[in-house]
Amino acid sequence: MKSQWIFKTLIPHIPSCFSSILPPSKTQKLYQFPSSDLPRVVLNHLDLSLLLSASGKQGYFLLGSSIHASFIKNPQIFNPTEDFKVSNNALVLWNSLLGLYSRCGTLTVLTKLFDEMPKRDTVSWNTMVSGFLRNEEFGKGFAYFKQMRESGFCWFDQATLTTILSACDRIELYSIVKMMHGLVFLSGLNEISVGNSLITSYFKCGCVSSGRRVFDEMFERNVITWTAMISGLVQNELYEESLELFIQMRSGSVCPNSLTYLSLLTACSGLQALTEGRQIHGLLWKLGIQSELCIESSLMDMYSKCGNVNDAWQIFESAQDLDEVSMTVILAGLTQNGFKDEAKRFFVKVFESGIEIDPNMLSAVLGVFDEDTSLGLGKQIHSLGIKRSFGFNSYVSNGLINMYSKCGDLEESAKVFTRMSQRNSISWNSMIAAFARHGDGCRALQLYVEMKSEGIAPTDVTFLSLLHACSHVGLVEKGMEVLKSMTDVYGISPKAEHYACVVDMLGRAGLLSEAKTFIEGLPVKPDVLVWQALLGACSIHGDSEIGKYAANKLILETPESPAPYVSMANIYSSRGKWKERARTIKRMKETGVLKETGISWIEIEKKVHSFVVQDRMHPQAEAMHGVLEDLSELMLDEGYEPGYVTPTRVKCRT
Repeated sequence: MKSQWIFKTLIPHIPSCFSSILPPSKTQKLYQFPSSDLPRVVLNHLDLSLLLSASGKQGYFLLGSSIHASFIKNPQIFNPTEDFKVSNNALVLWNSLLGLYSRCGTLTVLTKLFDEMPKRDTVSWNTMVSGFLRNEEFGKGFAYFKQMRESGFCWFDQATLTTILSACDRIELYSIVKMMHGLVFLSGLNEISVGNSLITSYFKCGCVSSGRRVFDEMFERNVITWTAMISGLVQNELYEESLELFIQMRSGSVCPNSLTYLSLLTACSGLQALTEGRQIHGLLWKLGIQSELCIESSLMDMYSKCGNVNDAWQIFESAQDLDEVSMTVILAGLTQNGFKDEAKRFFVKVFESGIEIDPNMLSAVLGVFDEDTSLGLGKQIHSLGIKRSFGFNSYVSNGLINMYSKCGDLEESAKVFTRMSQRNSISWNSMIAAFARHGDGCRALQLYVEMKSEGIAPTDVTFLSLLHACSHVGLVEKGMEVLKSMTDVYGISPKAEHYACVVDMLGRAGLLSEAKTFIEGLPVKPDVLVWQALLGACSIHGDSEIGKYAANKLILETPESPAPYVSMANIYSSRGKWKERARTIKRMKETGVLKETGISWIEIEKKVHSFVVQDRMHPQAEAMHGVLEDLSELMLDEGYEPGYVTPTRVKCRT
């Protein structure tokens, strides 16, 4: 059998990007002749193997399958002989073809080719296992691993173990990781790469203790080992421990790499640790890698999440290269830090400049929308998403549900939710929150039942929306039942927001003493949200005694906030206690606290109009005040008496 082959008809199929794979003497022949006068190019088994491998990695299925067709037409190329060297060359080509079809996801062809192989080695079996696991055909992938062990001709190696471990990235596959760990001990394959894979897989399965144990027991560690451990801790939100481990790493001889620093920046983002983030930024400057694209994006994200948008923007403006990720990060940073107008202008500028808009960027700009944002702009962004075929992207759909809900169009939110082919927990949470936001507690509770029937586990956000819904419709017993199930059934610890919702629910129902007792029995120290909720409930019912108690607590927590003073002044006014009101206002002035101006707004013909108390600045102010006076007279004629309205309690069938 020949060890070299002449190819002519394949040349038009070989992309120019493959010039770095083949020797220069051969690539010059490939690209310097017109297609009508093709040269004869001699390729050996190594050249063909490299072409097949690159075709699989780059997704050039046509080129790879064309080479396969050439093999079929020339069987002497492909069949092993008694010559050991030639036989091995043929096996290399068989394995390269397996790799091509494995990476391209054509599992039927992959299986057929494997069954036809006259000879197999460990690489052949590893490729089959990898192909099926990569395409999430776990049953078949593990079946091939079992056949490999039972064949008796081939034995698994470290590549087999790392391939299987790389696929074990969820809690359901934890038992497989343990099994592979056992095989590592039995086989004696204690290479550093296997240990690194074990650490990564244990952390991805949420088993932090096992990942730590593997790390502690490793005699030799490289930068991948340390990075796997640090990133694993970050993935499991053990941010402080990851930073401590980094300090330990720097005291040794192993130097961190870009991936190490990316994980550390994520840890700083999670902790909102600006000081530590700046220190890591300084290290990146010293190493000269601060301008790497992924590093710049992570730095912008870290500064944004630490509330320092100015530094994030400076990095963005000084960046030499920008991509969709960078723009999405800065857009999300502006949104999260309250720079909503700037975020909208930035998005419009990106769109008008012709830069490609991706689903992540669209999802980020949808986060800008709030009660005071134009619904017309939201509909335009929705139209853009439809034109770009982003309708099936769950992140975009979730953003649309929130956008329409916050802009007042509940039914459009429901339509987006109904049209979704695939819904995740965020989709359900967004729709439940939408119903709760609009005071439709019954539909929120009904949707919660449907969510559970679909097998979607509720999160802490789900329970927050449910408590909010129960609060607005006066379902106190149901709300307390929801809070109890949160801890007893789902093992989720309530946060300050949940406790504040319960206080609001009890307060709205007029159970102010019960709300005060609930706060006193909390397992954690009540924060600003809890006292605000109690004070707000006292404002609804005009309870000056408990209101004063809540206001004093709130003043201790936020001495610069005008809310407790203004709320108490309004409560005293409602009860005709003018002296107490005057003392409260005087106290507020003496402490130097300034009252924030309240603003109302309405959108008419895609334009948002804002108003403050006794506002006469609007061009149509006189006409509007005239209409308000006429309405006031009509309301008084109908028997309306200004005062406080007790919230209506609703009965829901759930």
